[in-house]
Formats: sequence, structure tokens, C-alpha cells
Amino acid sequence: MSGQGRRELTAAVLGAVLAGTLALIAGGQAWATVTAERRAPLPPVSAGLSGADAAPLVPAAGLVLLAAAVALLAVRGAGRVGVGLLAAAAGGAVAWSGLRALTGGLDDAATDLPGLSGATVDGIAADVSATWPLLAVLAGLVAVATGVVTVLRGRTWPGMGRRYERDESGTAPAQAGAAARPRTDEDRAVDAWKALDRGEDPTDPRDV
Repeated sequence: MSGQGRRELTAAVLGAVLAGTLALIAGGQAWATVTAERRAPLPPVSAGLSGADAAPLVPAAGLVLLAAAVALLAVRGAGRVGVGLLAAAAGGAVAWSGLRALTGGLDDAATDLPGLSGATVDGIAADVSATWPLLAVLAGLVAVATGVVTVLRGRTWPGMGRRYERDESGTAPAQAGAAARPRTDEDRAVDAWKALDRGEDPTDPRDV
């Protein structure tokens, strides 16, 4: 069971990283070309609408999902359930933003672009590039799946090996009554990232 738990935890961490990365990539691209029709004899004007302008929740949720990937390694038990709920909520926001763009929901966002509003503008149309909203939808679905699995299974997953809960000097965590401060979830998250950078598995019991 422990081996299965480690595999599930690894898959959840990778899922959160993948979803967050895809959301950030999608949010940084141009989602639409917006054209404003103006009263004659003024010609129409056009401008690009980026993902960050069209759907600001997408890059924000991408950062949340990357943070969730770290948190999955740092917390245990009920804490992982909370992280799973957060990941699912962030994924839902990303997927909704992508679907909204694909179903004609960008016209309102386009009116905030400089030069595309005013008394001379008769109408605004957004020509959406489907690639990046679809990528956002995919990122959202991956995040929701990751969150749901974490909520359902996260309590059974192992924590980090004790090796990665040591400080940089190589000493073990402080025991009760010791002078050193207690280790926090943030400390364990930093140790987990250092372990991953070295190509090691922070949940491997052989490192205990």
C-alpha cells in the first residue's frame, strides 16, 4: 500500500505542476484579436487581448497550483485534503475561464482595452484563437482531477522521509524541549524541493 501511496502522491504533485504550468503558459498568450467598429468616416481599430487580460484568473490559479504541488509534499492528513480542495477550486476557475472565452465571453473584457471604447465606437467583436483557451480548459481539468484524487486519497499518502526533514547542517528536527525552533510546513516544503532538485524522492522510506 505504501508503494501505491507514493505513486499516487507523485502523480498528484506532477498533475499540479503540469496544470499550473499549462495555466501560466496559456495566460501569457494572445487569446483574441479585438476589432472596434467606429462611426464613419473613422476606420475600425484592432488590438490583441492577452490571456491575462481576458481571464486574469488563469495565471493567478496557475501560481496557486504550483504552490499546491509544494504543499502536497509538506503537509499530511487533513492538510492534504485542504490542498486538494484548493487545487480543485483553482482548476474549476481555469476551466471556466477557458470555456467562457470559447463561448463568446470576451467582448466585455475587450471594452477595457485602450482605444477600443468611447462615443465613436459602434460595436466590438473578438476573434478568439481557440488554442489557448482550450489549453486553459485542459489545465483546469487536470487540476480538478488532481484535486479530487487528493481529497479522496491524500490522507493515506506517506509524508517526507526524515532525511528531508533535517536542516541544512544535517541535524535531526528539534525534539520536545530542545532549543531549536519547531519545523514548519514551509521548512518541509523547502526540503522537498531541494530533494527533487537532486533527483531524489522525498517520500521514499529508504531515506528515513
